[in-house]
Amino acid sequence: MNDQLRIMEIIDRPPVPPPSSSNTIARAALVKRTTLETDVTVSLNLDGSGTCKASTGIPFLDHMLQQISSHGLIDLDVQAIGDLAIDDHHTNEDVGITLGQTLAKAVGDRSGISRFGHFIAPLDEALIEVVLDFSGRPHLSYNLEIPTQRIGSYDTELVREFFAAVVNHTQMTLHVRQLQGGNSHHIVEAAFKAFARALRMAVAIDPRRASRIPSSKGVL
Repeated sequence: MNDQLRIMEIIDRPPVPPPSSSNTIARAALVKRTTLETDVTVSLNLDGSGTCKASTGIPFLDHMLQQISSHGLIDLDVQAIGDLAIDDHHTNEDVGITLGQTLAKAVGDRSGISRFGHFIAPLDEALIEVVLDFSGRPHLSYNLEIPTQRIGSYDTELVREFFAAVVNHTQMTLHVRQLQGGNSHHIVEAAFKAFARALRMAVAIDPRRASRIPSSKGVL
């Protein structure tokens, strides 16, 4: 009888939650950047589900931020007010700067992350490769050949400026390479999707590395 009571007690007992781990804590950050030209706030959660709120006043940039969030599984909120009456340049760049700073804050000292990411994304005829490394050394290699000057009202020169801003303030190495493509929208959107997936791979926690910094130097 005592054995039966003991079995019933175990069955009825609520499950014990798993032990807490620093790797299970949401890696979230918020950065606000205010200049005489723009006012930008970015918050993100690297361990999110891909929800996005983007309001920059630049519709195409909002669409690309949604790609980063959706395909990177990053919860992202970007709110920006800028001097769009002049052009989109300052707002586009400052959103990239602030996003880069927020990413850097969220990964911290980069302990436990996989560090490297690589993805090739197709979009119809376009095929774009992105390789990145959370190296601590900012470097951008960019060879997109976008055939038109504008996508809607968005100046396609600003694509490079956005990635340069992210790279410099996240301190990552980033290679964006066009393998195929003829449609401007397809080329740029495939680049952002490939960036999102490479980023998702790079910031993922490596269970074999635990809390160690992914470098033979011991620091990034």
